[in-house]
Amino acid sequence: MSVEGKKPVPATTITQLVDASDSNAANTSTAAKMVSDKQADKVSPDKKASGESGKKIKVLDRLLAADMLVPGSNLGRDIQDDYRRIKRPLVSNACGRNKAMVERGNLILVTSSVPGEGKSYTSVNLALSISLEMDNTVLLVDCDVAKQGVSRMLGLENVCGLVDVLENDELHIGDVLLQTDIPNFRMVSAGKQNEYYTELLASQRMSELVDEIAGRYSDRIIIFDGPPLLPTPQTQILAGLVGQVVFIIEAGKTPQALVEEALQMLPKEQAIGLVLNKTEGLFGRGNYYYGYYADDA
Repeated sequence: MSVEGKKPVPATTITQLVDASDSNAANTSTAAKMVSDKQADKVSPDKKASGESGKKIKVLDRLLAADMLVPGSNLGRDIQDDYRRIKRPLVSNACGRNKAMVERGNLILVTSSVPGEGKSYTSVNLALSISLEMDNTVLLVDCDVAKQGVSRMLGLENVCGLVDVLENDELHIGDVLLQTDIPNFRMVSAGKQNEYYTELLASQRMSELVDEIAGRYSDRIIIFDGPPLLPTPQTQILAGLVGQVVFIIEAGKTPQALVEEALQMLPKEQAIGLVLNKTEGLFGRGNYYYGYYADDA
């Protein structure tokens, strides 16, 4: 399956199948533990100035249980290299030589056409891979409020997060920004369910919130795990707020017509990376197929 634009960038075939099941990853049983409010209040002056709450969560055990890209997991060197190849152009567009060419390149949306294609799995592993960069930190924001795949994977489905900030003018992003026991990896949960979530995303407050987290830290890359494009209007709103999109496609499952329909919903000027997973590669191994979709129209 291929999707062509006016200026396609040569794609790279990346070996090694990753089981991209959001549901399997989300069912791990080890609970992440929040520090007490008393401990969280003991924030250094530097962190108070930066707007971070100082709250710290332990996610390493859950990531190990889900076989994610952390030391001690069963994922091999090939998987690490896969994500190195995927993240390289994204980091370059966010912080490198291409930064001036990609407006808001440090804001990256991960989405797909339909549910079940490995979106949240990819969001977390991509964030973990970027956290290994020497000069960058990464903030992962769960914007899939209905499913909360990332929040459930990390045990944060009942933690105050994005929706709470959008609802409450007295809350700030720093109040819900969580440090983790993974160096350079920060997290914002989805927050509570809200039937008017689409309207909250389309609000001026959301736009101001994105401006704040994009501009506050010049070395930070922000990854938004959004809902699939076709079932809801929410991701189309999010796509208008970011500079880059990583679009997940499950080979052999998602019809090409659905992929093309979803891609047409994204802004044409964005850098859109395609990740085609669960394809059959050489010697029966699975692989990622990664490339770019672009259109000047």
